[in-house]
Amino acid sequence: MKRNNLLFTAALSGLLVLPALESCYKNPVTGRSSLNLVDDGTINSLSAQQYSTFLTQNKPIGGNDAEMVKRVGNKLATAINQYFAGKGQSKVLAGYKWEFNLVNSKEVNAWCMPGGKVVVYSGILPVTKTEAGLAVVMGHEIAHAIAKHGAERMSQGLVQQLGGVAVAVAVSSKPAETQALYTSAYGVASNVGGILPFSRKHESEADEMGLIFMAMAGYDPNEAVSFWQRMAAQGGAKPPEMLSTHPSDQTRINSIKSQIPKAMQYYKKP
Repeated sequence: MKRNNLLFTAALSGLLVLPALESCYKNPVTGRSSLNLVDDGTINSLSAQQYSTFLTQNKPIGGNDAEMVKRVGNKLATAINQYFAGKGQSKVLAGYKWEFNLVNSKEVNAWCMPGGKVVVYSGILPVTKTEAGLAVVMGHEIAHAIAKHGAERMSQGLVQQLGGVAVAVAVSSKPAETQALYTSAYGVASNVGGILPFSRKHESEADEMGLIFMAMAGYDPNEAVSFWQRMAAQGGAKPPEMLSTHPSDQTRINSIKSQIPKAMQYYKKP
């Protein structure tokens, strides 16, 4: 009898784990696999809604700086689109409708939501200084979206809060819970405030991918070292959000230096 119970428990555990095993996302740039239980259409739809709400309450600003944000963003988007098309993986960007906006805020931050919805805060521009510096930031934030870091965090929440059996039907049958998990995973406030900090693992992966993306767009990856040195100098008692979950400044800079040779293989001088 005890043996039968053990077999039943093992079989049930297999059923609970199976959806997770069949719902993995392999990062097309780094090769890392992650849990992904929510379809891209759902994520992109929720992102578009929240992005629209954010911009309604935080009007984008114009001028030369805003034009620079759009210029850098479009170069990155074009290069990224071409990269995945060349690898026969355009489906990675299915549903992406790129947007790049600058909002007025003293915050030293920027973010990208799934579907290519990017916001840069004016407070980070004195740190980026140049287009290349801005490309470091935007490439890094776009990498978070393409790596589906938010979807990974949301998927983990689905398993923890709704249980393995419920995962398959959670999005369709529990819209309120799904919306709450989305907000928890991405955390963009309607007032000026960025996406919730990612984990150190996610930050490191975004650093690696961001270097490659900026290189493909014609920006020298070596500029990333200078940018992160300037960013580290902003630390003080309360570091900027982009630094809050990452290893020490020097550890990050050393890691980036080690990744630059790989990124330089993609560098296309303008």
